[in-house]
Amino acid sequence: MADKISLKDTISIGIGGMVGGGIFAVLGLAVSIAQGGTPLAFLFAGLLAVITSYSYAKLSQKYPDRGGTVKFINQGFGVSIFSGAINNLLWVSYIIMLSLYASAFGAYAPNLLAISSNTTIDFHIYASGIIVLATAINYYSIAVVGKIESYAVIIKLIILIGFIGVGAYGLIGNPNLSQLAISNWESPVQLFAAGMVIFVAYEGFELIANAAPDIVNPEKNIPKAYYYSVIFVIVLYIIIAIVTVGSLPFNTIATAEDYVLAEAAKPMLGKIGFTIITIAALISTFSAINASLYGGSRVNFEIAEDDELPHHFTSKLWNQPIGLLITAIATLVLVNILDLESISTAGSVGFILIFGIVNWVGFKCTKDTGSNKIIPICGCVLCLMALVILINQQYQSNLTGVLVSLGVIVLCFITEWIYKTSEKKKKT
Repeated sequence: MADKISLKDTISIGIGGMVGGGIFAVLGLAVSIAQGGTPLAFLFAGLLAVITSYSYAKLSQKYPDRGGTVKFINQGFGVSIFSGAINNLLWVSYIIMLSLYASAFGAYAPNLLAISSNTTIDFHIYASGIIVLATAINYYSIAVVGKIESYAVIIKLIILIGFIGVGAYGLIGNPNLSQLAISNWESPVQLFAAGMVIFVAYEGFELIANAAPDIVNPEKNIPKAYYYSVIFVIVLYIIIAIVTVGSLPFNTIATAEDYVLAEAAKPMLGKIGFTIITIAALISTFSAINASLYGGSRVNFEIAEDDELPHHFTSKLWNQPIGLLITAIATLVLVNILDLESISTAGSVGFILIFGIVNWVGFKCTKDTGSNKIIPICGCVLCLMALVILINQQYQSNLTGVLVSLGVIVLCFITEWIYKTSEKKKKT
């Protein structure tokens, strides 16, 4: 019998999945779009995550499966071209998240140790190198991946909570505190759009679904794990956003957009603070890459097992699913050709669409799950609204991100249609 997972460990999975590289990668991006209203942008994104976690909690209780989101979508739509395309989108969204984490690692690492005099070259060396290292660790031992993740969650939370404590004290008398005034907020639609661009910082709670079959006392602990972890992370992100915007002038945040959290530690702790946060960012993004490589390869394996991808994907290479190597190679390509905002937009579009569909499944299965119909349908509508607002905002400021996002979705549907059609022909 597999070891059972306690409530505390399940909450750690949720928090660890969310507080990965996301906050380090997208905080500067959020400020550039939302300005003084950045804390509100994180709140908007968090509320969408809370509503969606209700559907996840109910579906995880009724259909506990290590396939998590993949199984929920198949439960709602059967094994079809639609479900296959959306499940493939989930796998591609993992790859996009990996690119985001590697991008953050590549942005922070040169501040600690520059390899060359060119920061762009250093970025590509570090971002590519960390993917190669994490892939090697995944091939070497899955147990090591788990150990790294459990220690990293504790280290990054201690450092982030320390940053909040020192940062809040440093806000007293700081002239930049006035940047949080309502007069410095962007319009409500722009704030909501900013929240949706950085929604990727919340997507990790869905990892709890994969652990559902092994959770102790699932009826009580599954909902608690979702709600406690999401609410904790919302509060954490909002306070980090307040400290950052209240500590640094907007022009400094814009200059250090890719490593703004480290820059925000400078006013209080100087170079030492900058170094500590940089180290926390490197540990966080490295552990997130490690865990997401493992998760991404498993999602790929589950999809192939459900006959939504060729069965070649269930084969193994060096004792790991072949999807691990494909995921790693695809991540290397993405991180070296796309900018941070395009990666973040593509990841957010993918996960908001997937979460909208999971909310719809939650609504369809209310009789079986015994859940309230209003919450999942509200989640579904909100996800659709979020998609429209996000794509509209990014269309005006970052056309590449929109084209990449829509291109990925279309490609997933075309790929699944070709596969299903060829399979049908083989059988006739």
